[in-house]
Amino acid sequence: MIKNIFLLALLMFSISCMDKKQNGDVINTTQRQFPELAANRYNVAFLIMDGVFNTEFTAPYDIFQHTQYRKGIKAMNTFTVANTLEPITSFEGIRFLPDFDYTQDSIPNIDILVVPSAEHHLDTDLKDTTMLNFVKKVSEKALFVTSHCDGAFVLAKTGILDDVVSTTFPSDIEKYKAMFPKLKVRDSVLFVHDGKFITSAGGAKSFEAALYLCEHLYGKEIAESIAGGLVIDWDLNSFPRVIPQ
Repeated sequence: MIKNIFLLALLMFSISCMDKKQNGDVINTTQRQFPELAANRYNVAFLIMDGVFNTEFTAPYDIFQHTQYRKGIKAMNTFTVANTLEPITSFEGIRFLPDFDYTQDSIPNIDILVVPSAEHHLDTDLKDTTMLNFVKKVSEKALFVTSHCDGAFVLAKTGILDDVVSTTFPSDIEKYKAMFPKLKVRDSVLFVHDGKFITSAGGAKSFEAALYLCEHLYGKEIAESIAGGLVIDWDLNSFPRVIPQ
């Protein structure tokens, strides 16, 4: 009897934390807990959407998140932004819960914007004017804007790469050039750093592009320490890259 009363109370509590959509689906309406961003750090936002590729998202996230465990540097707050707070499903099927909805006013200041590649970055995502306007607006004040793989197509579509050198996923270089014929494009490199923009070939080499930014900000010793913690052989001089002067 006592067990039945307990189960009934638990069920009523669960229902009280939910509302029903008009179509009958049940959604959780309890208050979201947003990440606490430590002061005196770089705010690093990862733009995610359905179809985001795991590696281009998680590789730089791993690198930047590990700056929090290094002393004597201005570390990074890492968080995700999307056009929703509902779960995002990656191309490979992993579900991510966004930290912030960039269509709302509560978005934190962003020092570094990371644009991983996603399944539709060569087609329908390039018609998402809300997303494109968000990227363009953030780029105006951000210290760095980075892309991995076909994330460069998103940056190029906004026009922010018009005056800089860039690159993208190797097998999409020709499509990139055809779609944006006025761009200065480099191939046969892992990443390009020009001004505040860092574009990379993506894939597993997204680790190296992120480590490059760490070395740029913190120096060789810190970059090597982070790489070592992730069992990555890191020597900036061994990677083909373009850093225009």
